[in-house]
Amino acid sequence: MAEVILKNLSKSFGSDVGVADISMTIPDGAFVVMLGPTGAGKTTTLRLISGLEKPDGGEVWIDGRNVEGETPAQRDVAMVFQQYSLYPHLTVKDNLAFPLKSPILNTPAAEIERKVAEVAEVLQISHKLGNKATELSGGEMQRVSIGRALVRDPAIYLMDEPLSSLDAKLRTDLRVELKRIQANLGATLLYVTHDQIEAMTMATHVGVLDNGRLVQFGTPREIYENPDSLYVASRLGQPRINILPADLFGGAPAGAMQIGLRPEHIQQGVGQEAEVQRVEHLGDQNRLHLILKGHPITTIADPSTDYEPGAHIKIAPRKPLCFDADGNRIR
Repeated sequence: MAEVILKNLSKSFGSDVGVADISMTIPDGAFVVMLGPTGAGKTTTLRLISGLEKPDGGEVWIDGRNVEGETPAQRDVAMVFQQYSLYPHLTVKDNLAFPLKSPILNTPAAEIERKVAEVAEVLQISHKLGNKATELSGGEMQRVSIGRALVRDPAIYLMDEPLSSLDAKLRTDLRVELKRIQANLGATLLYVTHDQIEAMTMATHVGVLDNGRLVQFGTPREIYENPDSLYVASRLGQPRINILPADLFGGAPAGAMQIGLRPEHIQQGVGQEAEVQRVEHLGDQNRLHLILKGHPITTIADPSTDYEPGAHIKIAPRKPLCFDADGNRIR
C-alpha cells in the first residue's frame, strides 16, 4: 500500500467546475471516505487519481512519486465502480482472475489460483466460482466486482459508491465486511459516497466536498463534533441536525444567526415548552418530532418514555453549534 497526496488539484469541464484546488493526504493504510452530494466532485477526484482524467492544474503523488504522465496501469490503482462491470460470458473464477492475467502483472498460474481462492473465501462466494456472472444475484455480482480489485495488491483501492445499488440489509452486511477486509489487508482505500452512514461507520478519515472544493478533512468524530460550517454539520448525523434561529433559546454569541442542535444534544425536562407532533418507536430509542414556536425539532428519548402526539415537553439546548450569516462556524 502507499500514501497518496493531492496537491492543489483542479479540473473543469467547460464552465462546470469538477474539482477546485483540492489538497489532501490519504495516509498509508487509511480508509478515507469522500462525502458529498451528486455533483460535488467525488467521482472526478477518483478519475484524476487513477489517470482516467487529466487535471487542469495540480499534482497527484502516489508512493512518493509524481504520477503525471503515467497511465492508469502504471499508477497501480484498482477501481471498483457503482455498476458491477463484470464479463457476463465468464465464470466468477475467470472474472476474479482476469486482472491478474494482464501483461503488466503477468501473474503465475499457481499464484492466480491461490489469490482467487483466498479472495472468494473472504467474500463468501467460493461456492459460486463455477457460475457465470449472469447467474448471480445483485449482491453476489457486487462481491465479485469488489473481489476483482482485492485480488491485486495495488498502491490504492478507489471505490465509487460500490454499495449504492444494493438493498439496505446487504449494504449493511457489506459495509462491515469491507471494513474488516481493509483492516486485515492494511489497505489504502479511497471510497466516495453520498451516504453519511457509510462515512461514519467505515472511515478512518472523512473529506467533505462542496461544489468541487474540500471544505473539511478529519476523523468522522472530528467532522461530527466540530464541523467548520453549517454545510458540513448537515452532511453527518442521523437524524439530521436541527437548524434553528440563534435567538430561539437565547444565549447565542454575537454574530450568530443560526444554531445547530444534534438530536442527542437536546435536554428534556427543563427550558421551553414544545409540543409533540409525532413519535417514532425504533426499539432502542424513541424519536420525537416536536414543534417549538413554529420550528420543527427532532430529538431522541429513552424507549421507556410514553409520549403521545399533542403532549408537551420542556427542552433546552446542550452543546449548540453556532453559525454566522454565511454558515461559518462561530466557536
